[in-house]
Amino acid sequence: MNCGLLGRHLTHSYSPQIHRQLGNYRYDLLEVEPDKLAGFLQKKDFDGLNVTIPYKKEVIGYCDDLSPQAALLGAVNTIVKTADGRLIGHNTDYFGFAAMLTASGLSVAGKKVLVLGSGGASATVTAVLNGNHAKVVVISRHGENHYGNLHLHSDASVIVNCTPVGMYPDNGASPVDLSLFPNLEGVLDLIYNPARTALLLDAERRGIISRNGLYMLVAQAKESAEWFTGRKIPDDRIREIYEKLKADMENIVLIGMPGCGKSTVGRLLSKTLNREFIDTDRLIVEKTGISIPEIFASIGEKGFRRLETEVLTDTSKQSGVIIATGGGCVTRPENYPLLHQNSKIVWLKRDISLLPTDGRPLSQAQRIDAMYQVRAPLYEAFADIIIDNDTTPEAAVNSILGGQK
Repeated sequence: MNCGLLGRHLTHSYSPQIHRQLGNYRYDLLEVEPDKLAGFLQKKDFDGLNVTIPYKKEVIGYCDDLSPQAALLGAVNTIVKTADGRLIGHNTDYFGFAAMLTASGLSVAGKKVLVLGSGGASATVTAVLNGNHAKVVVISRHGENHYGNLHLHSDASVIVNCTPVGMYPDNGASPVDLSLFPNLEGVLDLIYNPARTALLLDAERRGIISRNGLYMLVAQAKESAEWFTGRKIPDDRIREIYEKLKADMENIVLIGMPGCGKSTVGRLLSKTLNREFIDTDRLIVEKTGISIPEIFASIGEKGFRRLETEVLTDTSKQSGVIIATGGGCVTRPENYPLLHQNSKIVWLKRDISLLPTDGRPLSQAQRIDAMYQVRAPLYEAFADIIIDNDTTPEAAVNSILGGQK
């Protein structure tokens, strides 16, 4: 059975990893340009397709029939070829978002929910919310309710982002300022790369329920796989696959004092997990062409920290890698959202009597214990977990892996 994902610019899709766990069928990324779409669909050289941006509406004209859900929503994200060659269009995004909403624990009945964006995803989300008796307001760039009059909706309880604002590689952008909504209970973002968009990071800071679109992606794939194979798949597989994919996508970032063993432990983690290892100090040296001590001598600590943030801005957009940071990266608050957006942050803690100072400009320039007193609260604030590295790198790696959830 030949299946796949139809769309454009699909390099960073996680669909193949998901479908490998859902059924024994081939699943490819099928990048097709608009002028080739008709020929591709008419050839029918597939058994089943998922359809993503920008073709969810365009493919309708090539379907011989639509399921009631697809017809109602005016969007198709799953196509199945029947034994006699007919193409049937389905919409599994409805099931996907309904599952995401349920998993979030949010109750929307009787509450104002702002849906950001007016495209195909917005229509699906709106249908699910209406089915749950929410008071839905769609916010678009034009029309009655737009981004210029959000103050009219300061009483909103939930926000759902259906726009691509903040999606990789344009990390860091947010469609709205959450300070405008004092009654917010939850924020859902259909984006899943990065794991925490600027919008979700803002919600997290405010203690508001937040969830990205990865659960929806897995849930809609589960229903798609049922259409592909003709067999029922238990719903509990959604959470199973979601948790595994989330762990695989998550970076592991090591922070801690200079000489605490970040590079050594990072390389061992890389080997153990078969993941790429990135040392941000090494990237800074490559970027400048001079050593760390020479950088400090030429542009000082402030200049070095600016370079470090530039490197972290690019590096932290990646997924599924091991990152060893410089000891002072925690001294710049702006580095936290960069690291946190895709990562589990591990404070690698080591007794200060075991920390070397040779070749480390700041460790030589000031007493190591004084530096630790300043930085320890910052490491703790950044960290998701704290791991001791007073014995062997192997022990630290085992503790990190044991602390992953």
